[in-house]
Amino acid sequence: MLKLISQISVLILVISCNKYDSNGNLIKDYEELEKANFIIGNWEKIDSLGILQEQWKPLNDSTFNGTSYYIQNKKDTLHNEQIELVQIKNNLLYTATIKGENNNFPISFQLTEADDSLLVFENPKHDFPQKISYKLQKDSTLKATVSGIQFGKSKTNNYTMTKVK
Repeated sequence: MLKLISQISVLILVISCNKYDSNGNLIKDYEELEKANFIIGNWEKIDSLGILQEQWKPLNDSTFNGTSYYIQNKKDTLHNEQIELVQIKNNLLYTATIKGENNNFPISFQLTEADDSLLVFENPKHDFPQKISYKLQKDSTLKATVSGIQFGKSKTNNYTMTKVK
């Protein structure tokens, strides 16, 4: 009897920790992904070498899809990357698949730092980069930084993009 009461108590505790809407449907909480809301939209960097474009949109309540590509001379795509931000339980993963790299297999980076205008993802086992960050600047530009050790030397690439409509 004591065992049954204990099991019922645990079940009640688990159910009471969940959030439900007015229709009794379970509300899923994706707080980690919500920290990334500031990257939603189309971002662009134009310079004398070409155009870098990055586009982010929500796919569902736990995933944002992104694409990043670099075009040179308005016709040659030098870089093409498919990206997902996915919250799994309390972890936010940045997963990139770059055409022509890593046998087209995805590489994941774990969120290590975040606030309302900063996301930092890391994967110390990746060759380069080991760190990817996004920082929304006060002038409403988005600074993407990839950094780490490459060929035994510290390397950082910064890309400051403006939002386009």
